[in-house]
Formats: sequence, C-alpha cells, structure tokens
Amino acid sequence: MSGKLLKSGMIVSAMTFVSRVMGLARDVIVANLLGAGGSADVFLLANKIPNFLRRLFAEGAFAQAFIPMLSEVKHQHSEDELKLFIARVAGTLGTLVMIVTILGVIASPILAMLFANGWFIDYLNGGPEAAKYELAALMLKITFPYLFFITLTALSGAILNTLNRFAVSAFTPVLLNACIIGAALWLSPQLTEPAIGLAWGVFIGGVVQFVFQIPFLRKAGLLVKPQWGWRDPQVSRVRKLMIPALFGVSVSQINLLFDTFIASHLQDSSISWLYYSDRLLEFPLGLFGIAIATVILPTLSNDHAKQDHQAFKQNMDWGLKMVCLLGIPATAGLIVLASPMLTVLFQRGEFTANDVVMTSAALVAYASGLLCFMLIKVLAPGFYSRQDVKTPVKFGIWAMISNMVFNVIFAWHFSYVGLAMATSASALLNAILLYQQLHRSQIFRVSRKTIIFVSQILLAALVMAGCLHWWQPSNQQWMAWDIKQQILALSACIAGACVIFVTSAIVLGVRPSSLLRKTADL
Repeated sequence: MSGKLLKSGMIVSAMTFVSRVMGLARDVIVANLLGAGGSADVFLLANKIPNFLRRLFAEGAFAQAFIPMLSEVKHQHSEDELKLFIARVAGTLGTLVMIVTILGVIASPILAMLFANGWFIDYLNGGPEAAKYELAALMLKITFPYLFFITLTALSGAILNTLNRFAVSAFTPVLLNACIIGAALWLSPQLTEPAIGLAWGVFIGGVVQFVFQIPFLRKAGLLVKPQWGWRDPQVSRVRKLMIPALFGVSVSQINLLFDTFIASHLQDSSISWLYYSDRLLEFPLGLFGIAIATVILPTLSNDHAKQDHQAFKQNMDWGLKMVCLLGIPATAGLIVLASPMLTVLFQRGEFTANDVVMTSAALVAYASGLLCFMLIKVLAPGFYSRQDVKTPVKFGIWAMISNMVFNVIFAWHFSYVGLAMATSASALLNAILLYQQLHRSQIFRVSRKTIIFVSQILLAALVMAGCLHWWQPSNQQWMAWDIKQQILALSACIAGACVIFVTSAIVLGVRPSSLLRKTADL
C-alpha cells in the first residue's frame, strides 16, 4: 500500500507543483501591478473572505464529512445507491451555498465593515483609508460568487479523489491562476482601478474550474442530476458530521481573519506583507503537506471502512514519515533563504526593497510552524476517516483561543510579525494535542523506526541549513545583482542545499526503501 500511496502522492505533488508555480507567477504579476499598498490590501481582503467560506463549505468541513461517507457507500451499497447519494448531496449543498452566495453579495458592505474594521472607522471619520472600505465593498460583490462555483468544484474533486483519480482536482487550481494572470495582463490595464480586473479574474476562474471537471465526472459515470435531499438518512449523516467539522475548519480560518482584523489596525501594508509571506509558505505546504493529505484521507477512509486496522496504522506512519522528510528541510530552507527568495520573486515594479525586508521577517515566523501545519494535515485525517469529527474540532478550538491570546501578546511587541508567530505557535499546540489523542486512544503511535528516521532527517537538515547560511551571499549583494544573476544564484543555492541534504541523509542511514517498507513495530 505504501508504494501506491507514494505513487498517488507523487502524481498529486506534480500537479500541485504546476499549480503552485502558476500561483507564484500570479503573485509576482499582482505584486508588480499593485505592490504592497492600498489596492493590494483591498484585493487580498476581497479574495480572502470568499476563500474563507470556501474552506468551510468546500475543501474543509464538507470534504472531511463527505469523503468518509462516500467511501462507506461505495464499499457497502450498489452503484445506483452511490449515484443517488451523490445527487442528493450535490443538490442540498449547492442550494445552501447558492443562498449564502446571494446573501454575501447583498451584504458585501457589512462584510467589509466586519473584516476590515480599521478601514470602516476611517470611512466614518473621513480618515486616510476611507477609500479602501468603499473599494472592498465593491470588489466583494464581484468575488463572492466564486464561492458557489468552487464549492461544486470541490464536490466533484472529492468524488474523483475517492475513485483514486487525484490528478484532475490537483491540476484544477492552475486554471484559477491562469484566469487571474490573464486578468492582470489584459483586463486590469484597461481599468482606472486595476484591482477590480483581478476581482473579475477570480470570478471567471471559479466558473472555469467547475466546467473543467464535468467531463471527468461524466467519464467516471457519476455525473448526476442534483436532487434536494435534506431529509435523506445518508445526507443527514453527512450534515451531522459536517456541523462539528465546520467548527474545526473555521478555527484556522477565523484565526486568519482575526489576523486580518488586527493587521488592519497596524501599519500600512501589514496585510500585504503577511499575505506574500504566507503565499511563499503555501508553496511547500501545498506541494507536500496538502498533496499527502489529499491522498491519505480517502486511503484511511477505505482502510476504516474495511476494518483493516494494520493498514490504517501503516498508512498513518507513512504519511508522518513523508511529512517529516519533506517538511523539515523545507522549513530550514525557507528560514535561511527568506530574503533572497522574496527578492527574486517580488522585488520589482511597486514592490520595494523595504517590502522585501518586512515580508521576510513574517516569512521566517510563518516558516517556523511549517512542519506543524503539515503534521496537522496528516494527523487530523486519522480522526476524520473514522467519522470522528468532534475530537479535532475540540483541539482546534483550543488552538484558536491560544492563537487569539498569542496574537494580542505578540502583535503588541512585534507588530505584524507577531501575528505570524502566533499562528505558528497555535499550530504547534494543535499538532501536539492531535497526536497525544491518537496515541492515548491506541489508534496510532509513532514507531521506533520512524523516530530514528525523523532524527536522521533533522540532523541532515541542520547540516544543510548550516552550509546554506555559510555560503549564501549577503542581502546587499542579492539586491545589487540584476534579476538574471539573482535567479542563477538562488538556483545554485537551492540545488546545492538539496545535494547536501540528500548526501547527509544517506550518510546518516536514510534509505528510499524505508518509505516503501512496512513498519513492523507499529
């Protein structure tokens, strides 16, 4: 099974890599177009709110409740019953999200007031950022319908993932990035306010992503006509699982929005600095952490449906090892190369050298929590796959409360960087609580061989980070070079770091076969 998981994980990672490269290209173009100033802050806010709800309704709570149920219906019922289940879930979810979307468009001024309170206060008092509030309310009317289309996209992606067809849903985000890039290059220059063109790019991207997946559902024989099914017993089970899952997923999203709320009261451009640092963090998190989570949830759900407890533990162990193998060196690389990477990617146009310095500080703080973010992606499915949503929700609420406390404390002393520090600290707490409960419930425990494996990876990453810190050019040298020299130097640093890490890991005893071999002492 580990070999199949590795193959599926590599497919998802490859598709995710294309998506993340496109995402970085999008951010480079947007940074060049808007910089880190007022218009950028408004666009990022207008994009963040529907994405917050997307993670609640679509990729988050819904997926965690729907995929385990879909696996159960697939293994225990006929194909006709499977199609009926999908039709009723699609009809019920689609109707509810359409209502939320319409209300969101109508109430966009209220949403802008709630999530950018600092701008709203200026709007009332005629302050310097009053125009931000008005623009945010307008742009939310354009971006909010994205929620409806991306929810249906997530539904079809969850169905395809359960059928082990991971590549389609992993590739789909490329289309959103392509639409935003197209809008930035061709639509925004034609408008008085370029950020509005980007908002239309988000809307069009949502439509294109949904339409793209329809032929694949038809080929799988699962393109069905939606039906209202609120009282259907299986839909009711999804709903009952989804309600606590909403609280769990909303924890991380509320943290992000609370960060935005506080950042709107801090110095100008704080939201943009946090966004661009988070976007760079999302590259390894999406490429490795989310790719592994995408594969492991349906796999663990199938193991649980078949009551194969040994396979369940082995697949959890595999996921943990993969996360550490990829997450530990990625953390070290992001911390050491934070400023050079931001310089190469963003320092041009309206994005200044000062923006690089300020963003790199936030990136270091975020990167310190990267491994914890990735661990949560593997540990939480250990509960979701067993249709236990309440446990990770409970721990998530504790993490949310701690994050809010950390936000107030750290932001007071470290401004916007404190918000990133608080996010990393709360992720550490969440990961610890999840693993402790898995161990206490005898669902999963880390094997002795995995502990040795992680120790070897940690030592290899420390060697890599030390060498990278020693040989990389100074910040002044990075900024003095032209873009070609910067790209060559950064590529050399990354390639050299990879060689040193792999060599060190092999010398310390790590072998590729350890990711394929079943662990005997689980």
